[in-house]
Amino acid sequence: MDISQEAARGLTDIESFLYRQAHLRAARQRVLGFTARMRELSPEQKADIEVWYIEEQIYVAGMVTRHIADRVSAAEERYRRRFGHWLRGALSAAILLTAATAVYVILTARG
Repeated sequence: MDISQEAARGLTDIESFLYRQAHLRAARQRVLGFTARMRELSPEQKADIEVWYIEEQIYVAGMVTRHIADRVSAAEERYRRRFGHWLRGALSAAILLTAATAVYVILTARG
């Protein structure tokens, strides 16, 4: 892996981390707002709800991050295949052009 690929991977990791942190920060605010309105819950019940909700949101954030990473990987693979196909076609055309030029030069040199 060269430096640009490592840098791109590092940026992707940072982006994923920041996404998760923002998602979890918003989740904490939502659950704290919810449990604050529930006066009939005991402090232990509120804590249990908060822990459960945050754990669930960690799982969801991980799923979303993996989904995004999978989509990016699939798009990169499609691009790589298309570029490979184009490159093979360009190489074939260059070989044919070179062969035609060689045949033309040989035929004009004889006659």
